[in-house]
Amino acid sequence: MKATIVVCDDEELIVWSLQAHLQSEGFTVVTASNGEEALTAVAEHGADLLLTDLKMPVMDGLTAIRALRQTGSEIPVLVLTAHGAVDSAVEATRLGASGYLQKPFDVREVTLAIENALQTDKLRHEVHYLRSRQHVGYGEFIGSAPILEPLYGLLRRLESVSAPTVLISGESGTGKDVLARAIHNKGPRVGKPFVAVDCASLPEQLIESELFGHERGAFTDAKVSKRGLFEIAEGGIAFLDEIGEMPIGTQSKLLRALEDRTFKRVGGLKRTALDVGIIAATNRDLKAEVAAGRFREDLYFRLNVISVHIPALRDRRTDVPELVNTFVASFNRRFSRDLEGVDGEAMALLEAYNWPGNVRELRNVVERLVLLAPENIVRVEHLPAEIQYARTPTPTSSACPFILPEEGVDLEAVECGLIEQALARTDCNQSASARLLGITRYALRYRIEKYGLSC
Repeated sequence: MKATIVVCDDEELIVWSLQAHLQSEGFTVVTASNGEEALTAVAEHGADLLLTDLKMPVMDGLTAIRALRQTGSEIPVLVLTAHGAVDSAVEATRLGASGYLQKPFDVREVTLAIENALQTDKLRHEVHYLRSRQHVGYGEFIGSAPILEPLYGLLRRLESVSAPTVLISGESGTGKDVLARAIHNKGPRVGKPFVAVDCASLPEQLIESELFGHERGAFTDAKVSKRGLFEIAEGGIAFLDEIGEMPIGTQSKLLRALEDRTFKRVGGLKRTALDVGIIAATNRDLKAEVAAGRFREDLYFRLNVISVHIPALRDRRTDVPELVNTFVASFNRRFSRDLEGVDGEAMALLEAYNWPGNVRELRNVVERLVLLAPENIVRVEHLPAEIQYARTPTPTSSACPFILPEEGVDLEAVECGLIEQALARTDCNQSASARLLGITRYALRYRIEKYGLSC
Protein backbone atom coordinates (compact mmCIF):
# COMPACT_ATOMS: atom_id res chain seq x y z
CA MET A 1 0.00 0.00 0.00
CA LYS A 2 1.33 3.42 -1.02
CA ALA A 3 1.86 6.38 1.29
CA THR A 4 -0.71 8.78 2.74
CA ILE A 5 -0.32 12.33 1.37
CA VAL A 6 -1.90 15.49 2.84
CA VAL A 7 -2.57 18.01 0.05
CA CYS A 8 -3.07 21.55 1.38
CA ASP A 9 -4.09 24.51 -0.81
CA ASP A 10 -6.83 27.13 -0.68
CA GLU A 11 -7.49 26.80 -4.43
CA GLU A 12 -10.09 24.06 -4.84
CA LEU A 13 -9.22 23.30 -8.47
CA ILE A 14 -5.57 22.59 -7.57
CA VAL A 15 -6.58 20.38 -4.64
CA TRP A 16 -9.06 18.48 -6.83
CA SER A 17 -6.56 17.89 -9.67
CA LEU A 18 -3.79 16.77 -7.30
CA GLN A 19 -6.15 14.49 -5.39
CA ALA A 20 -7.42 12.84 -8.57
CA HIS A 21 -3.93 12.32 -10.00
CA LEU A 22 -2.31 11.02 -6.78
CA GLN A 23 -5.20 8.64 -6.10
CA SER A 24 -4.81 7.27 -9.62
CA GLU A 25 -1.13 6.63 -8.72
CA GLY A 26 -2.22 4.58 -5.71
CA PHE A 27 -1.65 7.13 -2.93
CA THR A 28 -4.13 7.77 -0.12
CA VAL A 29 -4.94 11.49 -0.22
CA VAL A 30 -6.29 13.73 2.56
CA THR A 31 -7.11 17.34 1.66
CA ALA A 32 -6.89 20.60 3.60
CA SER A 33 -7.51 24.26 2.73
CA ASN A 34 -5.14 25.94 5.24
CA GLY A 35 -2.26 25.22 7.59
CA GLU A 36 -4.39 24.42 10.63
CA GLU A 37 -6.38 21.80 8.76
CA ALA A 38 -3.16 20.34 7.38
CA LEU A 39 -1.65 19.93 10.84
CA THR A 40 -4.80 18.22 12.08
CA ALA A 41 -4.86 15.91 9.05
CA VAL A 42 -1.21 14.93 9.50
CA ALA A 43 -1.81 14.07 13.16
CA GLU A 44 -5.08 12.21 12.67
CA HIS A 45 -4.16 10.18 9.57
CA GLY A 46 -0.48 9.49 10.33
CA ALA A 47 0.48 11.08 7.02
CA ASP A 48 3.75 10.17 5.28
CA LEU A 49 4.17 13.48 3.41
CA LEU A 50 2.71 16.99 3.39
CA LEU A 51 2.26 18.81 0.06
CA THR A 52 1.36 22.41 0.84
CA ASP A 53 0.89 25.83 -0.67
CA LEU A 54 2.50 28.81 1.10
CA LYS A 55 -0.01 31.66 0.71
CA MET A 56 -3.22 30.62 2.48
CA PRO A 57 -5.74 32.18 4.90
CA VAL A 58 -5.96 31.31 8.64
CA MET A 59 -2.46 29.75 8.73
CA ASP A 60 0.03 30.01 5.87
CA GLY A 61 2.39 27.24 4.77
CA LEU A 62 5.55 28.54 6.47
CA THR A 63 3.79 28.80 9.83
CA ALA A 64 2.41 25.28 9.36
CA ILE A 65 5.88 23.89 8.63
CA ARG A 66 7.32 25.58 11.74
CA ALA A 67 4.47 24.20 13.88
CA LEU A 68 4.90 20.72 12.37
CA ARG A 69 8.61 20.63 13.19
CA GLN A 70 7.98 21.92 16.72
CA THR A 71 5.83 18.85 17.35
CA GLY A 72 8.87 16.69 16.53
CA SER A 73 7.42 15.39 13.27
CA GLU A 74 10.08 14.69 10.62
CA ILE A 75 7.78 13.73 7.73
CA PRO A 76 8.92 15.18 4.39
CA VAL A 77 7.27 18.39 3.19
CA LEU A 78 6.99 19.59 -0.41
CA VAL A 79 6.03 23.19 -1.10
CA LEU A 80 3.87 24.53 -3.92
CA THR A 81 4.71 28.13 -4.74
CA ALA A 82 3.57 30.69 -7.28
CA HIS A 83 6.01 32.26 -9.73
CA GLY A 84 7.89 35.08 -8.01
CA ALA A 85 7.63 33.60 -4.52
CA VAL A 86 10.81 31.55 -4.68
CA ASP A 87 12.30 33.33 -1.66
CA SER A 88 9.52 31.98 0.52
CA ALA A 89 10.07 28.51 -0.89
CA VAL A 90 13.77 28.72 -0.08
CA GLU A 91 12.84 29.77 3.47
CA ALA A 92 10.60 26.69 3.63
CA THR A 93 13.51 24.41 2.70
CA ARG A 94 15.55 26.06 5.46
CA LEU A 95 12.80 25.06 7.87
CA GLY A 96 13.04 21.46 6.72
CA ALA A 97 11.00 21.18 3.52
CA SER A 98 12.37 18.58 1.10
CA GLY A 99 11.88 20.82 -1.94
CA TYR A 100 9.44 23.02 -3.82
CA LEU A 101 7.46 23.03 -7.07
CA GLN A 102 6.52 26.19 -8.97
CA LYS A 103 3.01 26.76 -10.24
CA PRO A 104 1.86 25.94 -12.85
CA PHE A 105 3.29 22.44 -12.51
CA ASP A 106 3.09 19.16 -14.37
CA VAL A 107 1.37 16.54 -12.19
CA ARG A 108 4.00 14.00 -13.32
CA GLU A 109 6.67 16.22 -11.76
CA VAL A 110 4.67 16.21 -8.54
CA THR A 111 4.61 12.40 -8.49
CA LEU A 112 8.35 12.20 -9.12
CA ALA A 113 9.10 14.77 -6.38
CA ILE A 114 6.89 12.88 -3.90
CA GLU A 115 8.50 9.52 -4.66
CA ASN A 116 12.00 10.99 -4.33
CA ALA A 117 11.12 12.65 -1.03
CA LEU A 118 9.62 9.44 0.35
CA GLN A 119 12.63 7.39 -0.76
CA THR A 120 15.02 9.89 0.84
CA ASP A 121 13.02 9.77 4.08
CA LYS A 122 13.10 5.96 4.08
CA LEU A 123 16.85 5.97 3.55
CA ARG A 124 17.29 8.55 6.33
CA HIS A 125 15.53 6.23 8.77
CA GLU A 126 17.64 3.28 7.63
CA VAL A 127 20.86 5.27 8.06
CA HIS A 128 19.82 6.44 11.51
CA TYR A 129 19.04 2.86 12.48
CA LEU A 130 22.42 1.62 11.27
CA ARG A 131 24.25 4.42 13.05
CA SER A 132 22.43 3.64 16.28
CA ARG A 133 23.86 0.13 16.24
CA GLN A 134 27.24 -0.41 17.81
CA HIS A 135 29.58 -1.47 15.03
CA VAL A 136 30.75 -5.05 14.98
CA GLY A 137 34.50 -5.39 14.89
CA TYR A 138 37.56 -5.28 17.07
CA GLY A 139 38.24 -1.88 18.63
CA GLU A 140 38.32 0.65 15.81
CA PHE A 141 38.64 -2.13 13.22
CA ILE A 142 35.21 -2.45 11.61
CA GLY A 143 33.77 -5.58 10.07
CA SER A 144 31.23 -8.32 10.73
CA ALA A 145 31.84 -10.60 7.74
CA PRO A 146 32.07 -14.30 8.66
CA ILE A 147 35.61 -14.44 7.24
CA LEU A 148 36.75 -12.22 10.13
CA GLU A 149 35.50 -14.44 12.95
CA PRO A 150 38.68 -16.58 13.23
CA LEU A 151 40.72 -13.36 13.33
CA TYR A 152 38.62 -11.90 16.16
CA GLY A 153 38.84 -15.15 18.11
CA LEU A 154 42.65 -15.09 17.90
CA LEU A 155 42.79 -11.43 18.95
CA ARG A 156 40.55 -12.01 21.96
CA ARG A 157 42.93 -14.72 23.17
CA LEU A 158 45.81 -12.30 22.70
CA GLU A 159 44.36 -9.67 25.05
CA SER A 160 46.03 -11.12 28.14
CA VAL A 161 49.52 -11.32 26.59
CA SER A 162 51.72 -8.59 28.08
CA ALA A 163 54.45 -8.28 25.43
CA PRO A 164 53.16 -9.88 22.24
CA THR A 165 55.14 -10.36 19.05
CA VAL A 166 52.62 -10.15 16.21
CA LEU A 167 53.06 -10.17 12.44
CA ILE A 168 50.09 -8.64 10.58
CA SER A 169 49.88 -9.36 6.85
CA GLY A 170 47.45 -8.10 4.25
CA GLU A 171 47.21 -6.02 1.12
CA SER A 172 47.86 -2.31 1.22
CA GLY A 173 44.89 -0.40 2.61
CA THR A 174 43.28 -3.26 4.55
CA GLY A 175 43.73 -1.53 7.92
CA LYS A 176 46.84 -3.14 9.37
CA ASP A 177 47.70 0.02 11.33
CA VAL A 178 44.14 0.24 12.70
CA LEU A 179 44.28 -3.36 13.86
CA ALA A 180 47.70 -2.82 15.46
CA ARG A 181 46.29 0.05 17.54
CA ALA A 182 43.28 -2.09 18.49
CA ILE A 183 45.62 -4.82 19.75
CA HIS A 184 47.42 -2.23 21.89
CA ASN A 185 44.23 -0.64 23.18
CA LYS A 186 42.75 -3.98 24.29
CA GLY A 187 45.93 -5.39 25.81
CA PRO A 188 47.63 -5.05 29.19
CA ARG A 189 49.82 -2.17 27.89
CA VAL A 190 46.90 0.09 26.94
CA GLY A 191 48.05 2.93 29.23
CA LYS A 192 51.56 2.91 27.77
CA PRO A 193 52.84 4.44 24.50
CA PHE A 194 52.02 3.16 21.04
CA VAL A 195 54.79 4.31 18.71
CA ALA A 196 54.86 3.56 14.97
CA VAL A 197 57.59 3.79 12.36
CA ASP A 198 57.06 3.35 8.62
CA CYS A 199 60.02 1.30 7.40
CA ALA A 200 59.20 2.11 3.77
CA SER A 201 59.36 5.90 4.16
CA LEU A 202 62.81 6.18 5.78
CA PRO A 203 66.14 6.01 3.93
CA GLU A 204 68.46 3.19 4.94
CA GLN A 205 70.89 5.50 6.74
CA LEU A 206 68.14 6.87 9.01
CA ILE A 207 66.01 3.87 9.91
CA GLU A 208 68.53 2.47 12.40
CA SER A 209 68.63 5.82 14.19
CA GLU A 210 64.82 5.94 14.23
CA LEU A 211 64.63 2.51 15.83
CA PHE A 212 67.49 2.60 18.30
CA GLY A 213 68.29 6.32 18.67
CA HIS A 214 71.79 7.78 18.41
CA GLU A 215 74.44 9.47 20.51
CA ARG A 216 75.77 12.93 19.82
CA GLY A 217 78.48 12.80 17.15
CA ALA A 218 77.52 9.31 15.97
CA PHE A 219 77.39 10.68 12.40
CA THR A 220 77.74 14.02 10.64
CA ASP A 221 74.36 15.54 11.48
CA ALA A 222 74.06 14.04 14.97
CA LYS A 223 74.51 17.30 16.88
CA VAL A 224 72.53 16.06 19.89
CA SER A 225 71.65 12.68 21.35
CA LYS A 226 68.25 11.31 20.33
CA ARG A 227 65.98 8.62 21.74
CA GLY A 228 64.74 6.03 19.26
CA LEU A 229 61.45 4.21 18.81
CA PHE A 230 62.25 1.51 21.36
CA GLU A 231 63.09 4.01 24.11
CA ILE A 232 60.07 6.22 23.41
CA ALA A 233 57.75 3.19 23.42
CA GLU A 234 59.16 1.77 26.68
CA GLY A 235 56.50 -0.29 28.44
CA GLY A 236 54.17 -0.03 25.45
CA ILE A 237 53.97 -1.22 21.86
CA ALA A 238 56.38 -0.59 18.97
CA PHE A 239 54.68 -0.85 15.58
CA LEU A 240 56.98 -1.59 12.63
CA ASP A 241 54.90 -0.84 9.55
CA GLU A 242 55.98 -2.21 6.14
CA ILE A 243 58.64 -4.38 7.79
CA GLY A 244 59.29 -6.03 4.41
CA GLU A 245 60.93 -2.79 3.23
CA MET A 246 63.56 -2.82 5.99
CA PRO A 247 67.16 -3.01 4.67
CA ILE A 248 69.02 -6.30 5.27
CA GLY A 249 71.68 -4.58 7.41
CA THR A 250 69.10 -3.17 9.80
CA GLN A 251 67.26 -6.51 9.88
CA SER A 252 70.24 -8.19 11.53
CA LYS A 253 70.41 -5.52 14.26
CA LEU A 254 66.68 -5.75 14.84
CA LEU A 255 66.96 -9.52 15.15
CA ARG A 256 69.65 -9.22 17.81
CA ALA A 257 67.54 -6.71 19.76
CA LEU A 258 64.54 -9.05 19.68
CA GLU A 259 66.61 -12.10 20.64
CA ASP A 260 68.55 -10.43 23.49
CA ARG A 261 65.74 -8.04 24.47
CA THR A 262 68.40 -5.30 24.59
CA PHE A 263 69.62 -2.66 22.16
CA LYS A 264 72.08 0.21 22.01
CA ARG A 265 71.97 3.59 20.32
CA VAL A 266 73.92 4.26 17.14
CA GLY A 267 77.37 5.32 18.28
CA GLY A 268 76.63 4.21 21.85
CA LEU A 269 78.23 1.60 24.10
CA LYS A 270 75.56 0.96 26.72
CA ARG A 271 72.89 -1.65 26.03
CA THR A 272 69.36 -0.85 27.18
CA ALA A 273 66.64 -3.35 28.09
CA LEU A 274 63.98 -3.72 25.41
CA ASP A 275 60.65 -3.51 27.24
CA VAL A 276 58.11 -3.28 24.41
CA GLY A 277 55.64 -5.48 22.60
CA ILE A 278 56.43 -5.77 18.90
CA ILE A 279 53.79 -5.58 16.17
CA ALA A 280 55.07 -5.71 12.59
CA ALA A 281 53.01 -5.35 9.43
CA THR A 282 53.65 -6.07 5.78
CA ASN A 283 51.83 -6.18 2.46
CA ARG A 284 54.53 -8.44 1.02
CA ASP A 285 54.76 -12.22 1.03
CA LEU A 286 57.66 -12.51 3.49
CA LYS A 287 58.17 -16.19 2.68
CA ALA A 288 58.78 -15.22 -0.94
CA GLU A 289 61.03 -12.38 0.19
CA VAL A 290 63.06 -14.86 2.26
CA ALA A 291 63.36 -17.19 -0.74
CA ALA A 292 64.55 -14.26 -2.87
CA GLY A 293 67.16 -13.29 -0.29
CA ARG A 294 65.58 -9.93 0.51
CA PHE A 295 64.45 -10.79 4.03
CA ARG A 296 66.27 -12.70 6.74
CA GLU A 297 64.74 -16.07 7.45
CA ASP A 298 65.70 -15.96 11.14
CA LEU A 299 64.05 -12.53 11.56
CA TYR A 300 60.92 -13.80 9.78
CA PHE A 301 60.61 -16.70 12.24
CA ARG A 302 61.29 -14.34 15.18
CA LEU A 303 58.52 -11.96 14.12
CA ASN A 304 56.04 -14.64 13.07
CA VAL A 305 55.21 -15.74 16.63
CA ILE A 306 51.56 -14.78 16.26
CA SER A 307 50.47 -14.48 12.64
CA VAL A 308 47.44 -12.36 11.75
CA HIS A 309 46.10 -11.96 8.21
CA ILE A 310 43.56 -9.30 7.21
CA PRO A 311 41.48 -10.32 4.18
CA ALA A 312 41.03 -7.89 1.30
CA LEU A 313 37.83 -5.82 1.19
CA ARG A 314 36.69 -7.67 -1.95
CA ASP A 315 36.61 -10.84 0.18
CA ARG A 316 34.29 -9.25 2.78
CA ARG A 317 32.00 -7.07 0.65
CA THR A 318 29.16 -7.33 3.20
CA ASP A 319 31.18 -4.96 5.40
CA VAL A 320 31.01 -2.14 2.81
CA PRO A 321 27.68 -0.59 4.00
CA GLU A 322 28.84 -0.49 7.63
CA LEU A 323 32.18 1.03 6.63
CA VAL A 324 30.46 3.61 4.40
CA ASN A 325 28.05 4.68 7.14
CA THR A 326 30.89 4.93 9.67
CA PHE A 327 33.00 7.05 7.32
CA VAL A 328 30.03 9.28 6.43
CA ALA A 329 29.38 9.99 10.11
CA SER A 330 33.07 10.65 10.74
CA PHE A 331 33.52 13.05 7.82
CA ASN A 332 30.22 14.81 8.59
CA ARG A 333 31.62 15.66 12.03
CA ARG A 334 35.03 16.60 10.67
CA PHE A 335 33.81 18.88 7.87
CA SER A 336 30.51 20.05 9.46
CA ARG A 337 28.47 18.42 6.70
CA ASP A 338 25.06 16.73 6.84
CA LEU A 339 25.23 14.00 4.19
CA GLU A 340 22.46 11.53 5.04
CA GLY A 341 23.99 8.50 3.36
CA VAL A 342 24.00 6.43 0.17
CA ASP A 343 20.90 5.19 -1.63
CA GLY A 344 20.34 1.49 -2.32
CA GLU A 345 21.42 1.45 -5.97
CA ALA A 346 24.64 3.35 -5.28
CA MET A 347 25.40 1.14 -2.28
CA ALA A 348 24.97 -1.96 -4.45
CA LEU A 349 27.62 -0.60 -6.84
CA LEU A 350 29.96 0.14 -3.93
CA GLU A 351 29.54 -3.46 -2.71
CA ALA A 352 30.12 -4.88 -6.19
CA TYR A 353 33.29 -2.85 -6.87
CA ASN A 354 36.59 -4.73 -6.58
CA TRP A 355 38.33 -2.14 -4.31
CA PRO A 356 41.97 -2.68 -5.34
CA GLY A 357 42.93 -0.07 -2.74
CA ASN A 358 40.81 -1.80 -0.08
CA VAL A 359 39.38 0.11 2.91
CA ARG A 360 41.73 3.05 2.37
CA GLU A 361 40.33 3.55 -1.14
CA LEU A 362 36.75 3.28 0.14
CA ARG A 363 37.49 5.84 2.86
CA ASN A 364 38.91 8.28 0.29
CA VAL A 365 35.87 7.84 -1.97
CA VAL A 366 33.49 8.53 0.93
CA GLU A 367 35.50 11.61 1.95
CA ARG A 368 35.15 12.98 -1.59
CA LEU A 369 31.41 12.26 -1.61
CA VAL A 370 30.86 14.01 1.74
CA LEU A 371 32.70 17.08 0.45
CA LEU A 372 31.33 17.24 -3.10
CA ALA A 373 28.00 15.37 -3.39
CA PRO A 374 25.42 17.88 -4.75
CA GLU A 375 22.58 16.32 -2.73
CA ASN A 376 22.28 15.09 0.83
CA ILE A 377 21.83 11.54 -0.50
CA VAL A 378 24.52 9.92 -2.65
CA ARG A 379 23.09 8.47 -5.85
CA VAL A 380 24.70 6.44 -8.65
CA GLU A 381 25.51 9.50 -10.75
CA HIS A 382 27.56 10.97 -7.87
CA LEU A 383 29.93 7.99 -7.69
CA PRO A 384 33.36 8.07 -9.39
CA ALA A 385 33.30 6.85 -12.99
CA GLU A 386 35.47 3.81 -12.26
CA ILE A 387 32.82 2.58 -9.80
CA GLN A 388 29.78 3.51 -11.92
CA TYR A 389 31.09 1.69 -14.97
CA ALA A 390 33.06 -1.12 -13.32
CA ARG A 391 32.56 -4.37 -15.20
CA THR A 392 31.05 -7.04 -12.94
CA PRO A 393 31.56 -10.53 -14.43
CA THR A 394 28.70 -12.98 -14.01
CA PRO A 395 29.14 -16.70 -13.34
CA THR A 396 27.86 -17.49 -16.86
CA SER A 397 30.13 -15.05 -18.70
CA SER A 398 33.87 -14.79 -19.20
CA ALA A 399 35.65 -12.23 -17.02
CA CYS A 400 37.92 -11.36 -19.97
CA PRO A 401 36.64 -8.57 -22.28
CA PHE A 402 39.16 -9.48 -25.05
CA ILE A 403 39.11 -12.19 -27.70
CA LEU A 404 42.36 -14.07 -28.20
CA PRO A 405 43.40 -13.91 -31.90
CA GLU A 406 43.95 -17.16 -33.77
CA GLU A 407 47.64 -16.36 -34.18
CA GLY A 408 48.06 -15.68 -30.46
CA VAL A 409 49.59 -12.64 -28.74
CA ASP A 410 52.72 -11.46 -26.96
CA LEU A 411 51.23 -11.36 -23.45
CA GLU A 412 53.93 -9.10 -22.04
CA ALA A 413 53.48 -6.67 -24.93
CA VAL A 414 49.72 -6.57 -24.26
CA GLU A 415 50.30 -6.00 -20.55
CA CYS A 416 52.85 -3.27 -21.21
CA GLY A 417 50.49 -1.59 -23.69
CA LEU A 418 47.58 -1.60 -21.24
CA ILE A 419 49.78 -0.11 -18.51
CA GLU A 420 50.96 2.63 -20.89
CA GLN A 421 47.33 3.44 -21.77
CA ALA A 422 46.31 3.59 -18.10
CA LEU A 423 49.23 5.89 -17.24
CA ALA A 424 48.47 8.14 -20.20
CA ARG A 425 44.76 8.33 -19.33
CA THR A 426 45.50 9.33 -15.71
CA ASP A 427 48.46 11.64 -16.41
CA CYS A 428 50.78 9.19 -14.66
CA ASN A 429 48.70 9.02 -11.48
CA GLN A 430 49.78 5.60 -10.26
CA SER A 431 46.93 5.11 -7.80
CA ALA A 432 44.29 5.90 -10.44
CA SER A 433 46.11 3.76 -13.02
CA ALA A 434 46.22 0.83 -10.62
CA ARG A 435 42.44 1.13 -10.08
CA LEU A 436 41.83 1.08 -13.84
CA LEU A 437 43.95 -2.05 -14.17
CA GLY A 438 42.49 -3.79 -11.11
CA ILE A 439 45.86 -4.24 -9.39
CA THR A 440 47.56 -2.71 -6.37
CA ARG A 441 49.82 0.32 -6.62
CA TYR A 442 52.78 -1.82 -5.59
CA ALA A 443 52.03 -4.32 -8.36
CA LEU A 444 51.85 -1.43 -10.82
CA ARG A 445 55.20 -0.06 -9.64
CA TYR A 446 56.77 -3.47 -10.15
CA ARG A 447 55.50 -3.62 -13.75
CA ILE A 448 56.59 -0.05 -14.50
CA GLU A 449 60.11 -1.02 -13.44
CA LYS A 450 59.88 -4.36 -15.26
CA TYR A 451 59.02 -2.75 -18.59
CA GLY A 452 61.22 0.31 -18.07
CA LEU A 453 58.32 2.72 -18.44
CA SER A 454 58.91 6.40 -17.67
CA CYS A 455 56.32 8.13 -15.55
